[in-house]
Amino acid sequence: MYDVTIIGAGVAGIFLAHELMEHGQTVLVIDAGKPLGQRTLQETYLGFGGLGKSEGKYNYSAGFGGELAGKLGTEKTLHLMQQVDALLCRYGADEVESYSTANFVLATRAKAAGLETIETTVRHLGTGLSERILRRLEAVLQKQITFRFETFVETIEKQHNGFLLTTKRETFSSQRVVFATGRSGTEWMQEQLQTLGLVQNKTRLDLGIRIEMEETAFRTLLQGTFETKLAYASAAGTAVTYCMNPKGRIIRKHQEGLVMPDGQNFREQESGTTNLNFTLFLPRYFATLGEANHYAASVIGRINQGRDRIVVQRLDDLRAGHSTQPHALAESEVRPTLEATPGNLIEEVPDTDITVLLEFLERLEHLLETPLSPDTLLYGMDGKFYAPVLSTSPVFETDIRGLYAIGDCSGVTHSLSQAAASGLHLGQHLTQKQPS
Repeated sequence: MYDVTIIGAGVAGIFLAHELMEHGQTVLVIDAGKPLGQRTLQETYLGFGGLGKSEGKYNYSAGFGGELAGKLGTEKTLHLMQQVDALLCRYGADEVESYSTANFVLATRAKAAGLETIETTVRHLGTGLSERILRRLEAVLQKQITFRFETFVETIEKQHNGFLLTTKRETFSSQRVVFATGRSGTEWMQEQLQTLGLVQNKTRLDLGIRIEMEETAFRTLLQGTFETKLAYASAAGTAVTYCMNPKGRIIRKHQEGLVMPDGQNFREQESGTTNLNFTLFLPRYFATLGEANHYAASVIGRINQGRDRIVVQRLDDLRAGHSTQPHALAESEVRPTLEATPGNLIEEVPDTDITVLLEFLERLEHLLETPLSPDTLLYGMDGKFYAPVLSTSPVFETDIRGLYAIGDCSGVTHSLSQAAASGLHLGQHLTQKQPS
């Protein structure tokens, strides 16, 4: 019998497993995906490392990226994040410097423009370094922990002394079971929870427009820091900038059967660009996961048209209410870094998102103290998906004793840093380790 079985080898599961390993517990990790070396570009979320294999952007903040601070308190959350960063640095994360987005002068200017700055400390690893760190972690964990990749847990049965888990080929006994499946395992987890008699609550979905502009427009704001995070309290909800990439590119990401524009750090290419890109996200809430997924598919899926179609439009054309023509895009001073279909976002994107976007851009021009280039490019449509919220204790234990849910599948965390922190937190509880 294993002491702990972790279902999911993403960031939350890895940090939990590492903590348990260091205290001599017997651990089994089961994942539907592949070992790190066998993962393909299309397997963005499954397999060792989960989403941590992508950009590897760790935002150390209690203010966004999830509701961990509401569960554990701000001081505890930030302390756990310090421990997350220290562990990452043990495996090579200190190859890149962390940076802070805090800037008092910028915060004052933003407030005058009708915006708010969100302060955080960031260690942005990039895809290459993320993979090297995960390889080192995988090599260490495999020496003491049992892994089962490309394996689906078919049933979980509660017994008097633990749990019985069955897969297609094997049966395992474990004193404790931890769900760490991330957002990608939500449907599987829902089925298991229903069998066990547990119910999830509301679901969040963020949709947004990816914005690509001249990097020089932000240069005065970014003095002393790599990026800034801005929030706009609109009538439809608080819109927040996400994944700002100075000198970076826009790439396609595949998730939930949809194709969306995503940012890529300039370090991932031999040379940077003269552009800067980020997404402005607006949150929505739904009673069920099914409703959230259906809405996302109705918006982004309609844009995709069953292929990898993404629409791009010049800001001047959006404000004028007409489509961007291919020749206008070819002559644009802001050179697009993603091959997308010129069109009209007004015909593709919900009215609310267009309204919030235009209101935000007006305030951004006030903050920058200069008009945005009419050739600023707008890509539709990006999405961030969340698991439904599951009721758990402060140590992430469900209403079934010995059954836990950590990371993004809990509905509490929405970021790499908070997911990793939840894994450490549970590991410290299960090993009775008191944080220093």
